[in-house]
Amino acid sequence: MLIGRIKDRSERGSMIRKYVFGDPIETDAVVRKIGESCWSDGLLRKEGNAFYYEMQPDEIVYGLGENVRGMNKRGWRYVSNCSDNPNHCEHTNSLYGAHNFIMAGDGTDNTFGVFVDIPGKITFDVGYTNTDQLVILPEDENYKIYLIEGNSYQEVVREFRELIGRSYIAAKWALGYGQSRWSYFTADEVREVVREHRSRGIPLDSVYLDIDYMERYKDFTINRETFADFESLVQEMKEQNIHLVPIIDADVKKEDGYDVYEEGKENGYFCKDENGEDFIVGVWPGRCCFPDMLNDKAREWFGNKYRILIDKGIDGFWNDMNEPAIFYSEKRLKKVFEKLDECKAMNLDVNSFFEMTELVSTIANNPEDYASFYHNYKGKRYRHDRVHNLFGYYMTRSASEAFQRYLPEKRILLFSRASYIGMHRYGGIWQGDNLSWWSHLKMNVQMMPSLNMCGYLYTGADTGGFGADVTEDLLLRWMEFAVFTPLFRNHSARGTRQQEVYRFSHEERFLNVIGARYQLLPYLYSEYMKAALSGTMMFSPLSFVYGKDALARQVEDQLLVGENIMVAPVYTQNVTGRVVYFPERMKELVFEEGKLTEGKIFACFPAGRVSASGIKGREMCGGGRFRRSGAAFLRR
Repeated sequence: MLIGRIKDRSERGSMIRKYVFGDPIETDAVVRKIGESCWSDGLLRKEGNAFYYEMQPDEIVYGLGENVRGMNKRGWRYVSNCSDNPNHCEHTNSLYGAHNFIMAGDGTDNTFGVFVDIPGKITFDVGYTNTDQLVILPEDENYKIYLIEGNSYQEVVREFRELIGRSYIAAKWALGYGQSRWSYFTADEVREVVREHRSRGIPLDSVYLDIDYMERYKDFTINRETFADFESLVQEMKEQNIHLVPIIDADVKKEDGYDVYEEGKENGYFCKDENGEDFIVGVWPGRCCFPDMLNDKAREWFGNKYRILIDKGIDGFWNDMNEPAIFYSEKRLKKVFEKLDECKAMNLDVNSFFEMTELVSTIANNPEDYASFYHNYKGKRYRHDRVHNLFGYYMTRSASEAFQRYLPEKRILLFSRASYIGMHRYGGIWQGDNLSWWSHLKMNVQMMPSLNMCGYLYTGADTGGFGADVTEDLLLRWMEFAVFTPLFRNHSARGTRQQEVYRFSHEERFLNVIGARYQLLPYLYSEYMKAALSGTMMFSPLSFVYGKDALARQVEDQLLVGENIMVAPVYTQNVTGRVVYFPERMKELVFEEGKLTEGKIFACFPAGRVSASGIKGREMCGGGRFRRSGAAFLRR
């Protein structure tokens, strides 16, 4: 039972209540003005700085945006703390985004959402310590809480989305197929990739440029040895309807004579250490400074730098390394090197060996380093760890605001790795560095609704996986799902198997799937725009529509895409199909020979009678199998 609930909505007025604790740091996450209420225990019970909610056994908990595990977040402990962790798996607590919105209840009038607006670390213990208890524990005592009550999951999401503002809308071309790889070292390699796609009839709208296009990994520079006539390359690609999308990193190389560094240093635009000196860290170029993205003047300055590439014809960017990622700090390197010198003369037993390896593992992204530099934000000095989750958000905001200043009528593609709620107004996100694992494909599927809840509509994963070696069947299966995600990008890492689709045995299968994307584009863009303009979701769990169906509420691997399509991806190796649950009569969508056609009608029997049938379209009790070439069904 929900304690303290007021059933009559007319008695409580607005569905949203705002509570302020301490002296919160403003995040600009919320755009709607809400009056402050006085806290009293009701839905949530407050003890100290923690909030408690007693969950019912069959209650679903949704939300938390970019995070591990299933759509139902019960059973684990999640920490909102933007983290650079490409090797994430089930035991990971934090990913690249910090999205502090969570929703519970039964999908009827006993449904509510909570947004904790705090830019530092916060833990959501969703039945991990106590199976039946949700615990929300901010690390800082200064924050705002927004409590949203509604009559359905959809209603709570709409209210939350209205609270935080309209989602970023990308240009239509940005929903086309994109090819990317960390190791397109030269302009000729880019040309080769485009030529291979065009000669084979494989649709392609964009090629992404990773760090290798830069001069020694310096932002807003061009490597003139390998991309000698960059401007001509951009124009050449445009003539073939190809958009080049370069990466921009969150660091500035410390190098005398490098104009971006010189300007930042002269104007005091970099983050400072405790002594007021520029804070030095190691990232891709070696020793770097972090632009103080939270400083208004520094943010404007950094955003204006994007014009260097826009003036060369670029109309899309992806922001990276903006958690911000730290390879090392000088202080930590010194500590580790001193310890390693001691180890040279030691007989490393089991204890000393693991002590040494554990110390080495702390070089990158160390919490002590994040507590060692400062921002000038809204007229105050803040230690970075207190505002950590705002860094990527404000970096992307810097670019978006600059685009509005000098190209207000043009939609420029912009997406980011790190994010906080509020950044969804300025750009999209991709789901961070991942691996060519079947589990990461499943995670991609399950993450889409929770990201939509938090306003992120233009999103998708590195299709096929970024790290590790992909297999042909994994890439194909991943693409079968990714044809539905707004961001559809095949991206892989240096040193892994090259995964452009024309390198595999059955090229025609990939051509069929990518071709289906373009047949689906009118529907997908329509649903994307609808979700952005009305504050709804493009990807929804089945429970959002079939909440009274007990089996539909438990389905974790099927999604509704817009109003009319249900997808049921295959995420298992070496299988020819899967069991699908049909909560209503649906018609199969078939992708074959580059065409999208309607197939057999699948019938649903009363919930609870589930069995499998073959792929011939026979009527079935809640399940069946779909073909290798497709995984989508039309509702009604």
